[in-house]
Amino acid sequence: MTGTATRYLYLARHGEASPDESGLTDAGRRQATLLGRRLRDVPLTAVHHGPLPRAEETARLITGELAGVTARVAECAGDYVPHLPGRDELPAGSAAFYLDFLAGATEEERRCGPELARQALRRFTGAVTHGDQDRHELVVTHNFLVAWLVRDAMHAPKWRWLGLNHANAALTVIRYAPGRAASVLLSNDMRHLPAELCWTGFPAELRV
Repeated sequence: MTGTATRYLYLARHGEASPDESGLTDAGRRQATLLGRRLRDVPLTAVHHGPLPRAEETARLITGELAGVTARVAECAGDYVPHLPGRDELPAGSAAFYLDFLAGATEEERRCGPELARQALRRFTGAVTHGDQDRHELVVTHNFLVAWLVRDAMHAPKWRWLGLNHANAALTVIRYAPGRAASVLLSNDMRHLPAELCWTGFPAELRV
């Protein structure tokens, strides 16, 4: 269906999680609150979050800083492996590294992840197809799904979600305008966080 208005998709990884992943650390709660304040002037029409506690708590703290929007759970915004590539899909020089990384994926992740990833693409991406009003939607999720949606916006191969890292409470924004390719407007943006709250959850060797 041809799009009729622009969708702005705001993607945020959850705040820093406690070691048992039952919720957020104090730092993670501060990150979520500050992200909510960053988004106060955005006319959000929906906030979705994954079902795990660290995503739910992050979404609740974000919406606590906003007016007129309620966070709603979406299974396809959860934490899962969106695509398991075969060796032949991967660059020869890094195939062993990525396959070793993915070796720990559970049978459930292998079975359910790709379908959830397809659902996420259908639900969260593309221009608006009903009505003529632009939509601004936030998805509070996990590193893998942010990477999957960025990869899709860039028309990159399915395996390329691997190696795309996002810090806790960092903001990524993708624009889907009618008749145009998707545009990544922001990626891994942490301007709303003080220095001591930046880069958590991000590989240390990749920090700038």
